[in-house]
Amino acid sequence: MRVVHHLREVYPTPRSTGTPSYVTIGVFDGLHRGHQRIINGLVEKANGAGGEAVAITFDPHPATVLGENAPLLLTTIGERLDLMAGLGLDTVVVFPFTDAVIETSAGDFVNDLTRHLNLVEIRVGRDFTLGHEQRGDIPYLRRLGAKLGFRVQVVEPVMWRGDVVHSSRIRAALRDGDLDEANGCLDRPYRLAGVVIHGRGLGQDIGVPTANIAPPPDRLIPAGGVYACRAHTERWGTYAAAVNVGTRPTFTGRTAPQGLTVEAHLLDFDRDLYDQVLGLDFIARLRDERAYPTLNALVAQMREDIAQTEDLLNEQ
Repeated sequence: MRVVHHLREVYPTPRSTGTPSYVTIGVFDGLHRGHQRIINGLVEKANGAGGEAVAITFDPHPATVLGENAPLLLTTIGERLDLMAGLGLDTVVVFPFTDAVIETSAGDFVNDLTRHLNLVEIRVGRDFTLGHEQRGDIPYLRRLGAKLGFRVQVVEPVMWRGDVVHSSRIRAALRDGDLDEANGCLDRPYRLAGVVIHGRGLGQDIGVPTANIAPPPDRLIPAGGVYACRAHTERWGTYAAAVNVGTRPTFTGRTAPQGLTVEAHLLDFDRDLYDQVLGLDFIARLRDERAYPTLNALVAQMREDIAQTEDLLNEQ
């Protein structure tokens, strides 16, 4: 999969002939079941017609530039690209969303598409809009397509347990600690990654060492509590991990986004992870975070959490 940052990088010179391009456009935060349906259909159609499957994704999230309340993200742009790479796309354009883009009309944006792609189809969800003041809705694009020679294919949303799958639904589920809901909509475990930083060393002192991660500040951290996770290390593979998400001040010199700390105890692991990226797949929520009257009571509960994590992940 080729990744570029401007349409001119796809085909530098204007073109209207050659390999047909099938294009989808969106933020695709989380790359959930609905996004996957759009991209999978796009890839299948492009492959069947001997064309190219092209996805255009925006970075940063448009809401951050529009002055709206930007949502906390389900994926970084790097994670989004990694997920897209597994879906068979030929090219992904990471389109910088800027003030200039806000002022670009839908017509000018689509003209740029047709200038640098042999555009034959745009495939999007039914609520898609494009361009200045979101005037490029589906009827507008279809009228434009009739003039310029491309089709607009609207993909119906994916339903999960009776409701439409969308990124805001997943965010709400994660804030509630509802992994069954969030992971079901994603069609995979929610992953949170961050650099391992130094904490206070309290876990080491009580015989349960933890890796403290600092996720990017715009990433969504699940609700406070204890979770069974799979931890993906940079160098030593994947391990079961009991993870505490909480509000205790365990970071030195920095505070986790949203006021939460993320501490992972990797089972059967004793290597140095500092300054490496650790990815956590959230599999199940074990319990709420709570205070304990004594240190011994806390350690006993942590041992129980570790045993429960091991049993749960061994069953999968």
